[in-house]
Order: sequence, then C-alpha cells, then structure tokens
Amino acid sequence: MATQEEKQAYIDEMARSRGYVLGYHKAMAEADFDALQAANDLVNAVYTRPRLLDRKTKELLFCATLTAMRAGKGHLQSHIRAAMTHGASAQEVLEAIEITLPEAGVVAFQAGFEAWREVVGVKGIEPTVKVFEGGDGVS
Repeated sequence: MATQEEKQAYIDEMARSRGYVLGYHKAMAEADFDALQAANDLVNAVYTRPRLLDRKTKELLFCATLTAMRAGKGHLQSHIRAAMTHGASAQEVLEAIEITLPEAGVVAFQAGFEAWREVVGVKGIEPTVKVFEGGDGVS
C-alpha cells in the first residue's frame, strides 16, 4: 500500500513528464493507485518515453484524435497547450484539428475548434446584419 507521500511524488512526476495532470489522475491516485500506475505505464510506453515521433508530433496527433473522439474540452485543451509548449504553432494545432472534419464531421470539429479558440484567444468577426444567434455549436 502506497503512502500519501509516494502518491504525491507519483502525481508530481506525472505532471513533470506530461506537462499536465487530469482530474481523473488525481482521483485515481487516491482511489486505486495500482490501476493508475498500470495505466500510466502504457502511456509512458507510447507517449512520454522518447521514441521515433517527437513530442510535438505526438501532441498534434492527440489533438486530432481527441477531437475526433469528442473528448472533454479540458482534456483536449491540455494537449493543445502541450503541443504549443513543445513547439507547435497555434496554426499547426488548428490544422491538426481540421483534419477531423472529413472523417469525424463538423460537430466533432466544432467542439475541437472551440477548445482551440479558447486556448489561443481568437475572438471572431461579428456580422453587421441581423441574424439568429447560432451559438458556438458546442452547447
């Protein structure tokens, strides 16, 4: 049975190696530490451990796949920020999200775009003619 200090050290190391920690990581450290470690071992094998793809490329792939899967906005935004931290431009991240349009459709893309827009701060251009409010396509 892991101590609170060991659990804390593990979460801190996850944060250092990934650049983020999700809410479920924090809760799993308390609820089922062994399962968290097992899941994180897989993530380390395919994501955080250096292999042929660099971290920027992996983060761009995450942005595209999480958008296609309609992952939670906060989860996607953590990978958008990580991609940019590892050298991707805002435009490169947007292009990765746009790749989802043909296969996942406009609804998935809109959610991904909204997550990206919030991270990079794009405001948009408002029409000068009277229109019905269309919302952001997400809520």
